[in-house]
Amino acid sequence: MALRNAVMAALLEGEASGYDLAKGFEASVANFWMATPQQLYRELERMESDGLVSARVVEQERRPNKRLFSLTEAGREVLRAYIAEVPAKPTAIRDELMVKVQCVDIGDADAVRAAVVERVERSTAKLARYERMRERMLAGRTEDEYFAEADRIGPYLTLLGGMAFERSNLQWGEIALKRLPQRHRSANAVDEP
Repeated sequence: MALRNAVMAALLEGEASGYDLAKGFEASVANFWMATPQQLYRELERMESDGLVSARVVEQERRPNKRLFSLTEAGREVLRAYIAEVPAKPTAIRDELMVKVQCVDIGDADAVRAAVVERVERSTAKLARYERMRERMLAGRTEDEYFAEADRIGPYLTLLGGMAFERSNLQWGEIALKRLPQRHRSANAVDEP
């Protein structure tokens, strides 16, 4: 999937500046797509050149003028075509931490454990943030009411996917943090005379 598809998906929420989009990206699509602000700005420029977004300048006092981007009809058509495509293959996991865990038996188990602890802490924080987003989206409604009443359900469904991913990270982290010290102790016991 190209970054431009994720940017256009974020712009479905409405007009946004590059700065607002970068901030909003973290809140709206970060549960399934990551990008740096620099990547977003470059992509917005390309998308504008390709006619997928339009920009208007908003003059501001005491601050630099800002450009607000919105999807054009051509951008919506590209998104519609993208939605109709059958995905080529499922996403593959590419995770440096998993490579380190794979090698833990020949290296510094404490360093690997620390990396797992960091992953668990990040996942815990992201899950809490996603839960706050969920509560804001529901605004006191049940999920059934939300699905019946909301203008768009895609953002909520992707949020649920992000929450499931972080819960999976936490479940795996719990197992790893339990088993790594057990294995490390038994390996040291074997090494001792």
